[in-house]
Amino acid sequence: MHNFPRAMQRLIMELSKLPSIGEKSATRLAYHLVSSDRELAQSLTRVMSEALAAVRLCSKCFFLSEEELCPICRDESRDAGMLCVVEKPMDLVALERMHEFNGLYHVLHGVWAPLRGRGPESMKLDELMVRLREGKVTEVVLATSSTVEGDATALYIARLAGELGVKSSRLAQGVPKGGELEYLDDVTLSRAFAGRSVIS
Repeated sequence: MHNFPRAMQRLIMELSKLPSIGEKSATRLAYHLVSSDRELAQSLTRVMSEALAAVRLCSKCFFLSEEELCPICRDESRDAGMLCVVEKPMDLVALERMHEFNGLYHVLHGVWAPLRGRGPESMKLDELMVRLREGKVTEVVLATSSTVEGDATALYIARLAGELGVKSSRLAQGVPKGGELEYLDDVTLSRAFAGRSVIS
């Protein structure tokens, strides 16, 4: 990387910060953008700026949206009594892909990970509790990852929901331990959702 001009090195460094992009992939991408496809590079720059300006978090579920409420929260045909709690927006996308859940969502934007200095206050947990206290939700489907942190988060939320008289269920353990929802195939996700269990 040291042989490249400084501007190219900075581009490689920034690209390598993206998920699943290592230094080699970042170098290939940077090279392609600056040497052979400048139109694409300019288009990407424009589209990224537009997305950063337009996309924000839904004020209700904290999924990505271009409006105050995302299309899912605005959809009155969805079951407001069912609330599926996920860690990140890509988990919601994975669950929506299977077309089996017709309730609403709540995106935590994290998990309870005390060893990494992330407690309940680092998630959208207060906002979740506000939604549960409204009294419309009868069941919370805890669709956090099957990791130690995901399990701890699910148990914590189940306890809080139980104190409010809201039933909690967890996706079936067809989801492998340590597995992240966004990487699972539709069949595994569908079976896990159908086989969810009540958390007492």
